[in-house]
Amino acid sequence: MKKLAFAATLATLLLAPGATTAADLMPYGQPAPARSMFWQGPYVGANLGYQWGSVSNTGTDPSGVMGGIQAGYNWQSGQFVFGGETDLQMSDADDRFAGWKFSNPWFGTLRGRAGYAMNNILLYGTAGLAYGTLRAESLSLGVHDSRTSLGWAAGAGMEVALTGNWSARAEYLYVDLNSRTFALDGTDHGISSSMLRFGVNYRF
Repeated sequence: MKKLAFAATLATLLLAPGATTAADLMPYGQPAPARSMFWQGPYVGANLGYQWGSVSNTGTDPSGVMGGIQAGYNWQSGQFVFGGETDLQMSDADDRFAGWKFSNPWFGTLRGRAGYAMNNILLYGTAGLAYGTLRAESLSLGVHDSRTSLGWAAGAGMEVALTGNWSARAEYLYVDLNSRTFALDGTDHGISSSMLRFGVNYRF
């Protein structure tokens, strides 16, 4: 509950200024022909957020700050926006239990996106491929083992057009990485994580 409260508070603090700025730029009910195709084209950006999850066949629930970069392309038809996005994330999410430490040092995704634009606000859903590494460490022996695996990701978000070619967004994403056998303990482990992240994009 503390993690969810932290995420909700962070979302409120970061989105409120962006929403106010967007409202000032484009009052409700007024057309914006110059920005009607704002979402069309390529973009790059960066994000920062918080990750919390669970490792199968262990008592660990890794959590921590994560962040990274993203890039994508959108096609816009009227108010409908479709596209693809890839991202690469670094994370300090980890947890310890009974002499073991599990962590998810990095992961990435390749996803499709579909959304609906309302003036300068884009609401969207996203789903696709995920990949990343799960690391296990025996604290008593001082040795570790890592496995990289594939999985899937899905989520939803809101993006707000700001000044110039900039936009800001908030996104919830769920990532599930498949289990693999770890030689260190002879057991299958996988990790599933939820994350709330905030970012900015620059469109070309």
